Amino acid sequence: MHDLEFNDEDFGYFRRLLLAQAGITLADHKRQLVYGRLARRVRELGLGSFSAYRDWLKQAGGEELGRVVNALTTNVTAFMREPHHFEFLRSMALPQLEKQHELPLRIWSAGCSSGEEAYSIAMTVAEWRSVHAARILATDIDTDVVERARAGEYPAKLVEVLGAARQKRWLLRGTGASSGKVRVKQLLRDMCVFEQLNLLDAWPMQRQFHVIFCRNVMIYFNEEVRRQLVARFAAQLVPGGYLFIGHSESLHGLSDAFEGCGQTVYRRLP
Repeated sequence: MHDLEFNDEDFGYFRRLLLAQAGITLADHKRQLVYGRLARRVRELGLGSFSAYRDWLKQAGGEELGRVVNALTTNVTAFMREPHHFEFLRSMALPQLEKQHELPLRIWSAGCSSGEEAYSIAMTVAEWRSVHAARILATDIDTDVVERARAGEYPAKLVEVLGAARQKRWLLRGTGASSGKVRVKQLLRDMCVFEQLNLLDAWPMQRQFHVIFCRNVMIYFNEEVRRQLVARFAAQLVPGGYLFIGHSESLHGLSDAFEGCGQTVYRRLP
């Protein structure tokens, strides 16, 4: 039983809000998720219902709207998630791009969540050539996870997948109050710039990228938003640049600007 009133009208309101603000379509079965992620905030404000929170939200403006978007967006990530992508990046994409472009290469992690993907890219680049071989822009709509990514601090259990050698090379072990945590070393963090960005908004980047990672993001968008987003990615990539997408995603029927060249890896056509 819900202790706060939450009806069909409330659910519909937050579905429309998330679609308008982030392009994300919430399915019918996400009703409990919406309640669970927003109820704490409604209680903090001393409001007795989601209807009252909706009224308050209209008055509160941008910062509170950001809280809602942060709460309702899903952030699932891991170091070296979908490891075949990082192997392809190291063995195929980076060497090919180096033949055609001067270093450092420009890489974008779009939908970076709490930073594990960006740092995995940084490790891959540094192990391939050096920490100076690429610059990585990492963006996410959720301001909270961007701050965590920028800090580069994680529970030690999350980095076990990296193995002992990588952990020793790229991570610092916490002591005292930070025991049980690790922090990404500064030289790797210096490769990455973390910024908040809504993919539906205008993109401020002036130069094209050589590689874009946008994995397990488009699954939350409807087909028209995906089509528009892929077209924008194509324009933002150099000819011959690479787009990495999630394991359950595909560009089939969305764009003729790319050719498949690996498992959910696409190359922008000249």
